[in-house]
Amino acid sequence: MNINKSAVIWLTVLRVFIGWHFLYEGLVKLVNPNWSSVGFLLDSQGILKSFFESLAANSDTLAIVDFLNIWGLIAIGLGLILGLFSKVATWSGIVLLGLYYLSHPPFVGLDYSMPMEGSYLIVNKILIEMAALIVLLFFPTSKRIGIDRLIFRK
Repeated sequence: MNINKSAVIWLTVLRVFIGWHFLYEGLVKLVNPNWSSVGFLLDSQGILKSFFESLAANSDTLAIVDFLNIWGLIAIGLGLILGLFSKVATWSGIVLLGLYYLSHPPFVGLDYSMPMEGSYLIVNKILIEMAALIVLLFFPTSKRIGIDRLIFRK
């Protein structure tokens, strides 16, 4: 795909910013010995509410979910920032954000015990970040600016 240099630069900036957000969220959870996803999972109001609650119900399953969440965020973040296997990182980010959205959709009539920042109706920051990742799927900037350029040479 042939896109101009300015578009590549700004799409790369978008990729790095989203990567930073994922990486930072993962690192914050990693260094906090008291962090757990249990509150988030139990507060679920989406269509998969029973699935998310079942993840929180078993301590062994919860430990696996917490581990995958932390290290998934870190790996996705690093992949996006470095442009390393960015297609896998982008898809993984879309799936993870999709799960977050399905757990806590901003729909009328749903009340959450955990406070939300801002007021949303259908479209929230999670959905916007997920849409930005979908855009990045169509513009693989890591093959021009990133480690993928070295790995996937034509």
